[in-house]
Amino acid sequence: MSEHCLETKNLPLAYKVEELIPILRVGRNTAYELVRSGQIRSVRIGRTYRIPKEALEVYLRKASE
Repeated sequence: MSEHCLETKNLPLAYKVEELIPILRVGRNTAYELVRSGQIRSVRIGRTYRIPKEALEVYLRKASE
């Protein structure tokens, strides 16, 4: 297993968009566009978005197909 791979059991239950950047290795604009476009399901809490762990896993599964 690559040293860059993460085990999902060790990940938090929800993420801020900024936390997706190092996980997905994308830029800030790309991370926000993935959320805004609905490619990654999110929940809006006040002025911030939270991405459930399951939504990130679904996105990664679909992206790898």
